[in-house]
Amino acid sequence: DRTLEMLAGAMAELVVGEPADIATDLGPVIDGDAKKALTRHARKMEDAARLIARTPLPRGLAVGHWFAPVAVEITAEQIPAREVFGPILHVLRYPAEGLDQALDAIAATGYGLTLGIHSRIEATWAQVRARVPAGNSYVNRAMTGAVVGSQPFGGERLSGTGPKAGGPHYLPRFAVERSVSVNTAAAGGNATLFASLEDPLPEAGGADGNGSGAKRR
Repeated sequence: DRTLEMLAGAMAELVVGEPADIATDLGPVIDGDAKKALTRHARKMEDAARLIARTPLPRGLAVGHWFAPVAVEITAEQIPAREVFGPILHVLRYPAEGLDQALDAIAATGYGLTLGIHSRIEATWAQVRARVPAGNSYVNRAMTGAVVGSQPFGGERLSGTGPKAGGPHYLPRFAVERSVSVNTAAAGGNATLFASLEDPLPEAGGADGNGSGAKRR
């Protein structure tokens, strides 16, 4: 209860506004469709779940697709079936012995972009990571900030196909490796004739002075 109270207090301090302003915490969402989808989902969650807090929107905002951050407390049955890209936080409480059940419910959605874990117990990190497949796992740090060129950023399953925005394996994702092997003899070619056309290496003491009597293949 105290954690949710602190969360509500922190959300009340958030500043929604122009991204160029250093005092701004959150800017607008990307377009009108995104705002409509977030508004619909927030209303649905507020009707079905418990509203924890909603960040107030300041007056006088410029023209834009502004959406006030929302936090709601849900049950395992109310975990969204699709990804929700926007400032809507879903809080699910569980007993300590029910962690595996909670993780299985999250994994059952089929998505796996980013996983964030906050715990001082390394065994807990391993337990969570083993049950929730995700392309990116962050432990005791912010869940954003993959460095292009050194950290791949891509999900798995319904959230993507692996490295997308950097990392040593980024370029090969655009390439397709193909090989062709032809049996010349099966097509009527004379393998012996081809072999006889190969240049022999100079004999020992020849012009190259390598002392090799081997033939080049």
